[in-house]
Parts: sequence; C-alpha cells; structure tokens
Amino acid sequence: RCVKSLAVAGMSLFGSANDFTHRELMDPMTVMHMGQQLRGATLTDGVDLSKAVSLGTSIMAVEFDGGVVCGADSRTSTGSYIANRVSDKITALDEQIYTMRSGSAADTQAVSDYVRYFLDTHRNQTQKPSQVKTASKLVSMLLYENKSALSGEMIVAGWDKQHGGQVYKCAMGGSLIRRPYSTGGSGSIFIAAHCEHTFKTGMTRQQAMDFVDLALRLAMASDGSSGGSVRKVIIDASGVERTYTGGVF
Repeated sequence: RCVKSLAVAGMSLFGSANDFTHRELMDPMTVMHMGQQLRGATLTDGVDLSKAVSLGTSIMAVEFDGGVVCGADSRTSTGSYIANRVSDKITALDEQIYTMRSGSAADTQAVSDYVRYFLDTHRNQTQKPSQVKTASKLVSMLLYENKSALSGEMIVAGWDKQHGGQVYKCAMGGSLIRRPYSTGGSGSIFIAAHCEHTFKTGMTRQQAMDFVDLALRLAMASDGSSGGSVRKVIIDASGVERTYTGGVF
C-alpha cells in the first residue's frame, strides 16, 4: 500500500507515466537504455533533405565622410528554431576590412576563412595593407565559382588609403557592386523603403551610426528571423571600433 501511494504521488508531482520528465525521474534505467538505442540513428533520420532550410538575418553597411559603419543583428535561426541569439555576423578579413554574413552560417564562415588566409598571404608578399576592393573581389570569386554549393550573401566594407571608406555588395551567385550603403538578409526587404528615404550622402560618423541602428531595429521588429542585439563596427583612418546596442530579443 505504501509503494502504491508513493507511485501515485510521483505521478502527481512529475506528470503522467507517458511524460518524459516522469520517466526520467521515476525510471532512469529505461531512459538510458532508450538513449543507447537512439545513438545508432543518424541525424538525418526523419528529415526531408529535399526541402530548403530557412535561414534569416539582417545585415547592412553604410559609407560616411571618412569611413564606414557595419551593422548586423545577433540572431542565428534555423527555420523557427533560434540556434544562437548572441552570434557575431561581422567578421574581420583584414585589419580595416570586415564582412557581414547572411545565409548559411557554415558557408559564409568558410568563405571568410579562405579570404582572410588569401589577404594574409598577400600582405606578407607585398608588405602593404590590402585594399577593400581586393577583399571584395576575392569574396565574389569564391561565391561565383562555388555558386552551386554555397548559399550565402555577403557585404564587404572597410577603409584603405587609396579610396577611403567603401561598401561592396557580394550577392548570392557572385555578382559584385559598390554601393554607398547596402543591406542584406531576410530583414532587408522590410527596411528597403526606409533606407532609401532616410539615406543621404556625406553623413557624419554619428549620423551613419544612428542610420544603421534605427534600420536594423526596424528590421528586427518586422522579421521573425532577426533579433538579439545590434552589433556595429566603425572603421576609419584611426582604426576599428566595436559597439552594440540592445534590440528586440
């Protein structure tokens, strides 16, 4: 009778016998045995690989008088699942050249690693800092030559002595174009009209930072795949400054 009453009490505290929490607490040996059986299954069992995985983000960069401001949200999502809400999508390619990544995180990270290696080799051979245009062409080349295997869109921005602050859009498939400002990712469609209406040439450093901050906040509020904090990187002749502001979590 005591054993039966304890079992009933356990069901009321930890749920019904069919709940995992109940089984884990009341019958751990069975749960461990089930885990050992599941280890033999592959990660793709029950997954339809013919369907595309929805990946979302919001990235942008803008030129100002003397440099560039790069910005990105910090949410990494896989469909409706938030894999990381504090990720860093602004990656250094050289001392004063950065790239913003959208699309497949693995693909764009691999492209960034290759370009960083190429620029390091180029710097060692020439004993000169790399130009932003050189980095953007390397990114564009890798995206174009591997367009059937890679899924990613990248923005390259930075500062060099030859041309000052520059922003280049490297679209999926490898097309390359220089723009005074550029947006990318799933959140960019929500802020296209806002950016066209509020952008102006010759902005100051603070105006460019406010422009990026507001645009990304609007994108994060409208796009379910974007969120977290607004990360910003400011690049000019004096160097690189990183900052962030809270956003929609």
